[in-house]
Amino acid sequence: MKKTAITLFFLLQAACLFSQIPRPEYPRPQFERTDWINLNGEWTYTFDFGASGLERGYAGSKGFDGKIIVPFAPESKLSGVGHTDFIGRIWYQRTIDIPADWSGRNVMLNFGAVYYTSEVYVDGRFVGRHFGGSTSFSYDITAFVKSGGSHSLVVFATSDLRSGKQTAGKQSLQYASHSCDYTRTTGIWQTVWMEAVAPEALARVQMTTDIDQQQLIVAPQFFRESPNTLRVTLRDGGKVVGTRQVRASNSSVVVIPVKKARLWCPEDPFLYDLTYEVVAPDGQVLDAVKSYVGMRKVHIEGNKIYLNNEPYYQRLVLDQGFYPDGIWTAPSDDALRRDIELGLAAGFNGARLHQKVFEERYYYWADRLGYITWGESPSWGMDANDVETARNFLSEWAECVVRDRNHPSLLTWTPMNEEWWPDNTQFPRFASDVYDLTGRLDPTRPVNTVSGGAVVRTDIWAVHNYEQNPAKLKEKIFSDGTFFHPRLRTTRDQTRNIGFNEVKATANYAWPQYDGSCPYLVDEFGGIKWVKDQEKQATDSQTESWGYGQAPRTLEEFYTRLEGQVDALLSLSGQVWGYCYTQLTDVEQEQNGIYCYDRSAKFDMDRIKAIFSKRPEHPAR
Repeated sequence: MKKTAITLFFLLQAACLFSQIPRPEYPRPQFERTDWINLNGEWTYTFDFGASGLERGYAGSKGFDGKIIVPFAPESKLSGVGHTDFIGRIWYQRTIDIPADWSGRNVMLNFGAVYYTSEVYVDGRFVGRHFGGSTSFSYDITAFVKSGGSHSLVVFATSDLRSGKQTAGKQSLQYASHSCDYTRTTGIWQTVWMEAVAPEALARVQMTTDIDQQQLIVAPQFFRESPNTLRVTLRDGGKVVGTRQVRASNSSVVVIPVKKARLWCPEDPFLYDLTYEVVAPDGQVLDAVKSYVGMRKVHIEGNKIYLNNEPYYQRLVLDQGFYPDGIWTAPSDDALRRDIELGLAAGFNGARLHQKVFEERYYYWADRLGYITWGESPSWGMDANDVETARNFLSEWAECVVRDRNHPSLLTWTPMNEEWWPDNTQFPRFASDVYDLTGRLDPTRPVNTVSGGAVVRTDIWAVHNYEQNPAKLKEKIFSDGTFFHPRLRTTRDQTRNIGFNEVKATANYAWPQYDGSCPYLVDEFGGIKWVKDQEKQATDSQTESWGYGQAPRTLEEFYTRLEGQVDALLSLSGQVWGYCYTQLTDVEQEQNGIYCYDRSAKFDMDRIKAIFSKRPEHPAR
């Protein structure tokens, strides 16, 4: 009875919060169609702890006993379930109604993300299977549904978090949250929606903003090639800047001159509007997609990172994207925007999106508000020395890069975090493959292959150092600035990797040191533990909280330590080209955020902003 009462309480709470469809906004704002149906809201569900659901005919279910609010994971309060133990299998069901006027068009069923593997059924018929818990995917269900008809949609999600075969990020591998690992996320955790598209519609595009040649290059890909025309129109507000038409072919390339372009940067996050239209020979518009683009360039020369051909210093904050009521899922679109506004209000010009693939709506707001982002996978939890794990990671990471590579705010790819390997494993090959794959899918951004870890090939030398004493921090940056010893850096067109047989025991191997040939960033530091109203609390009240180093005894000591650490990094002018402070908010028991977990302020934000707004001595912005 107690469990039933708790579940009922969560359901009533969720129902009050979401009297209408939760997360109603279009989930893919850089590739938006108008004819779509949001499938968020109440679904039925059941757990399948005995792994017998298929045998019991769950794929053809018309409804399960439990009720859950999608897109919130069953571990979250907002789902109405709040089951926080390990969930190996969960089944979802809801009825979908296909509009009669969708006849003649293809019906696409889209998922923002389902953790970790998923199978989809319509009226008991198998539609498809997806591997990877962080990336978006779609199915053409036209053959499974009828216009004007109602159908039963079933989604089966599985997760084996402790297997080491899948990415987990900061999901706890123990029963409870501990240190810097938190509540898990299973099943559907982003928006589910349907849309009607023409058979010849545009499937995706890849945009390249070439500011040196003053042009925008668009490479389209279609669901089906045709003799139709793709018309691309670029606008500055209501003014047409340029338009081009090409054949609706996957080999076509659209080039639009953009003279005297207004460039995107955090100080001026200007975005051009884009429309894509597939036009039939008789002039009928078969497909129309709204989009936008930020004209900007990021590249590396020597030991500097450049934005729009000028050296640019990045003052980032670690953002883990956890929410008290939604866990991995933001409770609202406003919550996504608010997190960026909090970062800006604290003096940062961007965030390293840590151990989680953030949803596209987050990138949309970062693009709009002028906030640098680093894209990262939830690589923790996987056995990076296992071949099957490597295969799983490569396909999921590729989907991530393809989905997000058009966002101007995203400046750096960080596939993995603090990975390491023992003797004679496949990790060096795996890391090299990740580096190559990322560069081939997106050659326009630097790749920080392993942040703060054992790097085989990388464009950025990124280290983690949580030394709390500012003077010692400055002294140690170039001597032991990473948890793990870095490997030799090679460029994308070089092949000098250390052979497996040459990998020696850590204690006996002469690890190379940073040689100044690439940008050096401290992309984790700080993590100063501070509990709100800490000075008013008893000493033993902090035993359940977690952070780096010994917590300051007073608030003034906190400010002094924080400013000293930032000043230490800024004083390394011309050597260190950016930093990332840990972290934006507290997350559960980890209490080292600039803000509390509920996003309320911990500190005098004017003082915090004054510290993180400081610029380095060299002339970079």
